Amino acid sequence: MLTHKFIMFYHLCPPAMKFICLTLLIITGITDSRSEQYEVVGSSDPVFAVAGEDVILPCSVKPNISVVDTRVEWFRLDLKDSVVHLYEDHVDKNTDQSQSYRGRTKLNHQELQRGDASLKLSTVRVSDEGRYKCFIQSKSWFDDTTVDVKVEAVGRPPVITVDGFDHSGGLHLQCQSEGWYPEPDLEWLNSEGVSLSSETTDTHRNADRFSVKHTVTVHERDSKIHCRVRLRHHMLETLIITTSNMFNSWRTSVILISVSVVLSVIAAILIAVFARKNREFSSAHDRLEKEKRGLQQECEQLLESLKTIIPKVLTHLRTHSVNVILDADTAHPHLIVSDDGKQVRCEKTQTNGVNGGKDRFDEDLGVLGKEGFSSGCFYFEVQVNGQTKWDLGLARESVNRKGWIRLSPENGYWIVGWRDGLYQARDSSACSFSLSVNPQRVGVFVDYKKGFVFFYEVESSSHIYSYTNQSFNEKLYPFVSLGYERNENPTPLIICDDYY
Repeated sequence: MLTHKFIMFYHLCPPAMKFICLTLLIITGITDSRSEQYEVVGSSDPVFAVAGEDVILPCSVKPNISVVDTRVEWFRLDLKDSVVHLYEDHVDKNTDQSQSYRGRTKLNHQELQRGDASLKLSTVRVSDEGRYKCFIQSKSWFDDTTVDVKVEAVGRPPVITVDGFDHSGGLHLQCQSEGWYPEPDLEWLNSEGVSLSSETTDTHRNADRFSVKHTVTVHERDSKIHCRVRLRHHMLETLIITTSNMFNSWRTSVILISVSVVLSVIAAILIAVFARKNREFSSAHDRLEKEKRGLQQECEQLLESLKTIIPKVLTHLRTHSVNVILDADTAHPHLIVSDDGKQVRCEKTQTNGVNGGKDRFDEDLGVLGKEGFSSGCFYFEVQVNGQTKWDLGLARESVNRKGWIRLSPENGYWIVGWRDGLYQARDSSACSFSLSVNPQRVGVFVDYKKGFVFFYEVESSSHIYSYTNQSFNEKLYPFVSLGYERNENPTPLIICDDYY
């Protein structure tokens, strides 16, 4: 491509030298064009994203030259209203951006200097699944790449219910779960991990989410039966223990049916025989009522014991309480840590005199405790009542505190959190779960040697989530966060110490 100055040079060239000038211009233009050539690369494999979380769509140039002075455009290949993000003349120009992407896309302008035009897409939706094109154009060259995005939405934990018996005494079990995308696989497994064949399957799609329901009949007593729902990268599982009492309930049903048949026959017999049989029935009925009351009493005792177990556990765990003080030097510049280090809240603007040092979080609204722990057991509690975005738990001493961070064990974070109406944890994969009560105060217990991290709702004495079989080889620091983006809820997270 010949630049304007070269064309002017050609017009000023003497007539006798026109051919020589044209040859020089072509050679110079080719050289100039080749000097600006680059290749735009993305990902040859699909990029998998989780609904409700953030994802990075990769796009960069080779060689790694600056693309600050270029036009960078992201758009969808499979949509009519397809503009996802536009950068031009050193600024973002998103006046024509598709409505569904407003406020959810971001280019890192500092990374553009290193040839990285990757796009951050926040709070991923199922509708974001599709093919994206990254187009980069300089003054004399352009190229593009395609990124295929696959979205997975993790549904609710599966629920198993007992749905009666068959004629041979087999126990009918039903498992159902909802809120998944794409359509998940549901599998029954026995205690040995052997797959059981589902007898009936039912799948429904509501808007962009799937619900599944399968049934199976089992004859094994005192066995663990698992119901597993999974996608390619996510899995939730529930189990039920088939106790002898469940099968005794079947025998009770058979006895009741038999009594009913006998009663029908008695109605056609002589009054004297009827009276005798009626007495026999009354006796059998009394025995059944006695057995029923016994079973009800056992259930009530079991429920009462469950109500007392967790409070006793919490009482024991509190013997390992530690005095957590938040380290203001690690806090994001928009966070305000109280003078005693027991409370943290978010400000709309950066705190005066506070800049992003090497120890500070610069994107996650997080802060660490001052003291770390590398042995034994320890416990602390955090009040979250009234706050609508929070994560809390533990962080390894060497964790990355810069940029967008996936708060997962492989990155040195063991957390539970509340965001966008869902409770979340990230073990081997991200999972969302529901709770019978909204946490007011969360207790965190750690057994460093055994690799356990337990989370409890203190006010209701209920279990929230557990990480097990973890491997700790660094100091662990208490960690709390108010989300990724500016949190306008003024309610602070509070480190509790009123139970010492």
